Amino acid sequence: MSAAAPTSAPVAGHAHLPRRLAVAVFLAFAVAYFFSALVRAITATLSPTLTQELGLSAKDLGLLAGGYFLGFSLTQLPLGRWLDRHGPKNVILAFLSVAVLGCLAFAAADNFVGLLLARMLCGVGVSACLMAPLTGYRRWFDASTQLRTNSWMLMTGSLGMLSSTLPVQWLMPIWGWRPLFIVLGVGIALAMLLILWVVPRWQTSSPSATSAAADDDGSYREVWRSRYFWRMTPIGFFSYGGLVAMQTLWAGPWMTQVAGWTPIESATGLFVINLAMLVAFWVWGWVTPGLARRGIRANRLIAWGMPLNLVTLAGLVVMGPSAGAWAAGVLSVFCVTSTFVSLAQPAVGMAFPPHLAGRALSAYNLVIFAGVFVVQWGIGLLIDLAMTLGLARVAAYQAAFTVFGVCSFLSWLYFLLNKADNEV
Repeated sequence: MSAAAPTSAPVAGHAHLPRRLAVAVFLAFAVAYFFSALVRAITATLSPTLTQELGLSAKDLGLLAGGYFLGFSLTQLPLGRWLDRHGPKNVILAFLSVAVLGCLAFAAADNFVGLLLARMLCGVGVSACLMAPLTGYRRWFDASTQLRTNSWMLMTGSLGMLSSTLPVQWLMPIWGWRPLFIVLGVGIALAMLLILWVVPRWQTSSPSATSAAADDDGSYREVWRSRYFWRMTPIGFFSYGGLVAMQTLWAGPWMTQVAGWTPIESATGLFVINLAMLVAFWVWGWVTPGLARRGIRANRLIAWGMPLNLVTLAGLVVMGPSAGAWAAGVLSVFCVTSTFVSLAQPAVGMAFPPHLAGRALSAYNLVIFAGVFVVQWGIGLLIDLAMTLGLARVAAYQAAFTVFGVCSFLSWLYFLLNKADNEV
């Protein structure tokens, strides 16, 4: 990591960063995103413990995990304006301060309401951890590098989710879940110091600024008017949001309550799933620049890839408990094939000029994480409702996952049937 570029030095206009500084900036943001993903996914591993200690129902568990995404979603629209105006560095440092407080509050909470409010605070605090770097990358990196760094940021997130599985399960008997959240707060604070050191300051105006940027009123008007944005909205809400909902919560309960696995077996399964996701995003980072040069764009890849995802989900539902030892493998294939839709996020960012990047990315992130909240809590509500109507637990899970699959299928059809002028 290079110390050649002091944090006091701004980067002019839309200039690309020197290679060494670009690597240092990527790594600084990646450390913060690692911890944000760990905080996000840890509820899947802790779900058996929290359910036992607090007597949570499926809907309570879904709401507790979804509270993170609710807090996350509430900040996205103001976040976009702040990123475009104040830059990634100032914004992410302010937000991460809230994340530290959220982790400490979660560690100190002694009831469900306290845990829920702390999770919402954590969601607010880490809500800039991907949007801040992507906004900076839109100005500091070229188009092919943006595709690569987006995939590798998500790879870093998968590493954080990987760390939330077996490592957390191993540490639980030694530390307990409360000290784990204190350690997470300390880790986030260290990431803040790294960002403070290496990330350049934001220059909001420059002699090379376009007239459009100079006349920008800070509104979301151009984003809301974009047909391309709305074309990508349903798949972001249901398919991308559903991927995160599965990866961060419902994959774990499916393995324990449908496949009949023990908590340690479930944690091992989550480890396998997140390892598969890490490899998938690493591969995407290598291949997407070359695919883009050959004219194979994000939209085409999404159109080709989503059917694989839908077929895998259908297979998971049909097999149910008969999947047995293969449950984690099927869930891994589902999550990996879902990564096709992750290409939508950088595509939306690149469909807008750099001075609108923060708002476009944050608006789309709001779509994704609103979807995570709805899918995560909705699956829990549907499971409880189905059991109230007399279905067995396994059948209730299958019914809830079927509803999710139908929504994802309809979102893919909408994507196929709608075209836009500014596609990437």
